[in-house]
Amino acid sequence: MTYFELFELPVTLKVNTSELSRKFFELSKKYHPDYFINEGDQAQADALEKSALLNKAWKTFQNPDETIKYVLQLKGVLEEEEKYELPPGFLMEVLDINEQLMDAEEPAVKAELESAIHNLQNEIYEPVKEMVEHYQEDSVTEKELLQVKAYYYKKKYLDRIRRQLAGMA
Repeated sequence: MTYFELFELPVTLKVNTSELSRKFFELSKKYHPDYFINEGDQAQADALEKSALLNKAWKTFQNPDETIKYVLQLKGVLEEEEKYELPPGFLMEVLDINEQLMDAEEPAVKAELESAIHNLQNEIYEPVKEMVEHYQEDSVTEKELLQVKAYYYKKKYLDRIRRQLAGMA
């Protein structure tokens, strides 16, 4: 059972969180192991398994990047701990930002770097924006999913730099 099936949601790259909390609490109550105390061992084990799956799904759906990762894994285009090779042009831009991080003690340099990271983030999101925000499982090609995969890895790289920059405060 996938996380989407458990929550009775269509497969999507961007989960609408407006109804998610209500559904999570409804399912938490339904599958809580305490309600299966008087049931047999198999029913208790099933409830425990569903409860654990529910918590993993909830955690995944709360993080847009983890949701993208999960869908890409479901579709077989991303493997856990995969060594993904980023494009050289992107790596050069990031290398430049990393070099500037050494001088990021000054507020003006830090602000400039934050702006550069933000602009690069927007640049890498633009080609996949429509697909991420309006994903249609039946009409997406593998090529399009590979574009989302490239975006996912680039964003992970930028997020790492953003955390490093934030830690310099």
